[in-house]
Amino acid sequence: MAKLGDVIDYLKHNSVPYEVIEHAPAFSAHEVAVVSHVPEKDLAKTLIVHADEKYCMFVMPADHRLNDHLLHDVLKAKHIHLASEEDLQQLFPDCEVGAMPPFGNLYAVSVYIDKTLANDEVMVFNACSHTRSIRLKMYDYLRLVKPVVAEFSQSRFEIKVP
Repeated sequence: MAKLGDVIDYLKHNSVPYEVIEHAPAFSAHEVAVVSHVPEKDLAKTLIVHADEKYCMFVMPADHRLNDHLLHDVLKAKHIHLASEEDLQQLFPDCEVGAMPPFGNLYAVSVYIDKTLANDEVMVFNACSHTRSIRLKMYDYLRLVKPVVAEFSQSRFEIKVP
């Protein structure tokens, strides 16, 4: 699972209102935000992390980046690294590489959402494709996925003082 039709069927089956946004091809979170006319803070970026012996999905605002220190605190793992393109192809075979939706529950992958994004009213995310996104209410997403809400990212514009 899950190509776009599977995600839409899942949302319909669970009575979740949604909107599909068609847009020009975009391959980074910033590009998706621009072509879909969505503020980066409302666009959910999905990253897959390999932690020790398992994969985990991390969902955060597009204008954020993983904070290694916070990520280690959340996972309590010794070895953490981003999944490779080959890993993504195996884990999400029906999705274009890097366009996986934030529904790790459909792939038996643990899901973590950054508290910054979890507090938003709506979210927009890649829908298995670099030309389609889906908008839905955050309440519905949290209800369906039941992700761990944690702090593991920071704004890429944040300045850290040593």
